[in-house]
Amino acid sequence: MMRLPQEPNRNGGIRTPSPRSRNQSQFHSTVSVQKNRRFNILILIFRFAAFCFSLASAIFMFANSHGGGSDSLRWYHFDAFRFVAIAAGIVALYSLFEIGASVWEISRGTTVLPEVVQVWFDFGHDQVFAYMLLSADSAGTALARTLRDRDTCTANNAFCVQSDISVALGFAGFMFLSFSSLLSGFRVVCFILNGSRFHM
Repeated sequence: MMRLPQEPNRNGGIRTPSPRSRNQSQFHSTVSVQKNRRFNILILIFRFAAFCFSLASAIFMFANSHGGGSDSLRWYHFDAFRFVAIAAGIVALYSLFEIGASVWEISRGTTVLPEVVQVWFDFGHDQVFAYMLLSADSAGTALARTLRDRDTCTANNAFCVQSDISVALGFAGFMFLSFSSLLSGFRVVCFILNGSRFHM
């Protein structure tokens, strides 16, 4: 017959934990695991949305070439649009990596990198790439307005419309990357306070 684990009490004697206390401990552990799983799934959703919008932004900009001859307009003719295309492409690649890392964590219950490295890696890169994408799309917005003020879009309206779509998609990607950054920042706080990326 298996003995129940025993614990010392205040008077130095032996106390056997009751089945009720063990059940409560198991219940709280199960609830904590479920909450952490939902939290990781929410991060995955934001990562996937950031990937989709950033990839779409990059594709729209890379494919933005209209007209022929000397009057043709190409995205690479403008520094700001090059910035938009490259920044969106980098964020899409980064988001794809983070999607894989999130799927790995949800399925296996552990991080791809050591926990302390993963927590700071996610938060730091979220901050850097979110700022980069915001800067690129802000520059793209300013250039798009300048082109319209110069009547460039009168003769090449399709080019301007596609540029606007690309920039708008980039801002959407920034928004979802910012949401991911907030959640990764929350995990950093949990790690600092609790020594674990999970909130207790």
